[in-house]
Amino acid sequence: MEYVYMIFKGLVDPVFIIILLLLIAFFICLIGGKKKSGVLVLFLSIVLLYGASIFPVANYLCYYLEKDYIKSQSDARQNIDVLVVLGGGAHDINSLNNTFSSEVTSARLLSAVEVYNKKGAKYFVCMGKGSGKITEAEVMTRLAEKLGIPKEKIRMEAKSINTWDSAVELNQMFANKNISIGLVTSASHLKRAEKEFKKYFNNVVPLPADYYYASSAENIFVKYAPQTRSLYKTSLALKEIVGQLWYSVKSVTQ
Repeated sequence: MEYVYMIFKGLVDPVFIIILLLLIAFFICLIGGKKKSGVLVLFLSIVLLYGASIFPVANYLCYYLEKDYIKSQSDARQNIDVLVVLGGGAHDINSLNNTFSSEVTSARLLSAVEVYNKKGAKYFVCMGKGSGKITEAEVMTRLAEKLGIPKEKIRMEAKSINTWDSAVELNQMFANKNISIGLVTSASHLKRAEKEFKKYFNNVVPLPADYYYASSAENIFVKYAPQTRSLYKTSLALKEIVGQLWYSVKSVTQ
């Protein structure tokens, strides 16, 4: 079932859809000789590419995912027993014989360290397997130690391959379901993550590490000009929306 989910996430990528439409338009014109139909498909491809690549569309999708954590903030006075950081990717550079955290993972870890320095916690848990030679959890653990988190406070979970698994693994790590879990991940991912961890723990505190949504400061030309960054944010948002839908279906069927 997880393979179906991964394939479906790939299929909603705007670049994949646009290339597919362009290929359809090409074969319609080449084989079918129906130029009008081919031109229509080509036009739809252009409209989709433009819409997915402009700031207002990308920003709205990000706002849809992050709005709950923009409008309300966690109570700064609330104690945290276990601070959990979810991995967001890591990559190998073979020539350097090393694995590096992605920008997303680094942002989450830095945010978690900041929370720890302000509020403290009994445990600092780094979670995620990833696809590198070194797991995301281990990469984050090394960084956390360099940033001053005491080694004896850190717990490493390097088995989980997704958010669903991370919640299951944390449930097995801590028997007391009433402890306060400080959950650190990207704001766009936090709603899905919070829902999963609340299946097992009664007190989950959402702690957004970074935001893709941004208040507009662009002039009218830049705002509506296609940009690769906006296309990237649209793609991330669509994949997260698919993730939320998939987890809803998975919860019902299991």
